Amino acid sequence: MKQLIIYFLFGYSLGVNAQILTEKTPPEFIKTIIFKASENDKSQFPIVRLNEMFTLQFDDLSGDEETYYYKITHCNADWTASNLLKSEYIKGMDEQPLRPESNSYATLQSYSHYRLNLPNDLTKITLTGNYLLSIIDRFGTELFSRRFVVYNPLVSIQSEIKRTRDLQHFDTKQVVQFSIKELGLHLQDPTSNVKVAVLQNYCWNNAITNLKPQFTIGRELIYKHDLESAFDGGNEYFYFDSKELRVTSGATYQIFQNKLFEHVLFGNISRANRVYTYNPDINGDFLINTLDGRNPDNEADYVWIHFSLELPASFGKKEVYVYGKFSNYELLDIYKLTYHEEKRIHQGKILLKQGFYNYKFATKEQNEENFNEIGGNFQQTENNYTILVYYRAPNALYDQVIGLGGANSSNISR
Repeated sequence: MKQLIIYFLFGYSLGVNAQILTEKTPPEFIKTIIFKASENDKSQFPIVRLNEMFTLQFDDLSGDEETYYYKITHCNADWTASNLLKSEYIKGMDEQPLRPESNSYATLQSYSHYRLNLPNDLTKITLTGNYLLSIIDRFGTELFSRRFVVYNPLVSIQSEIKRTRDLQHFDTKQVVQFSIKELGLHLQDPTSNVKVAVLQNYCWNNAITNLKPQFTIGRELIYKHDLESAFDGGNEYFYFDSKELRVTSGATYQIFQNKLFEHVLFGNISRANRVYTYNPDINGDFLINTLDGRNPDNEADYVWIHFSLELPASFGKKEVYVYGKFSNYELLDIYKLTYHEEKRIHQGKILLKQGFYNYKFATKEQNEENFNEIGGNFQQTENNYTILVYYRAPNALYDQVIGLGGANSSNISR
């Protein structure tokens, strides 16, 4: 009995203190992390069926041709590590060596390009769920990590994007409403055992995960929430294209060369007090490309991209950052702009691989981040929404992912 009590208390303590596994930011010599199911995949991280191929790519600018290793961790719906043994969700083994696929060719910036395809001959994933892929060095230090999801379509999802009924947010919010219908799986006690995650533009930073079905109709779960499932519409992204080193694009007004090529973009201003204007974008993503070589993986060069932003005095001394998928939507010091008081302009430069990029500006004040203060916030903005459905059967040890749905706000309705 004493052993049983000790075990119970220890298990309870682990549950209370379970750590959410977030994506680790890479060191500065690791650049251009691309993690997708395929090159044409519009999602910004892999959401794949069992046995479907997906790929991680990245560059190492240190030039040491290091051998790295990969580790896969199965997670619960809340991104805490599950209690499964590795042998229960992997056939074979992970922590296998990852060597450079190629080295840069005819570029001013030297780098090694890495590619990891999963599943592969040594590593196959056997269960659905949330996963964290970590890249570690030979000393066992985690360099960076990225999330991915494996699912099995056992439910169907119908969804739509609507304007909120709340007049205070009528011009700024986009509401995701949906229903979940059983296909071949009987959902027991769905109010407790079914969880959902709703993502805007494949970003976990502002995901909504605490929704419960409002009611059921037969075997269909209905989620017709309003503000509980509402996102800020934000605004469309700016863009630039650096696929040609020596030729200016529509967003670039000056090019010069030091050790590397440097592209100076036209200046930006705040859009917060302007009317919404549609501007096609790729919802924050980036696409590597070069016209200066045949293979962008190892022939695209690195370019210093110069950003500038003019803001009203009302913004005061708030920190200003550039962000997008290239920064994993994080506001990091290497993407922070410097304020030049004599010019009243925020300026900075970022080292990025040649290609087409989306970007926006955000502010931070006393660790409070605001992603719409500069760009504005509009219900008309085109955004992509993803719905993931999780189910933990009674007495099961892990959360299955049993459904994938989505909608786009271009079809927003009242």
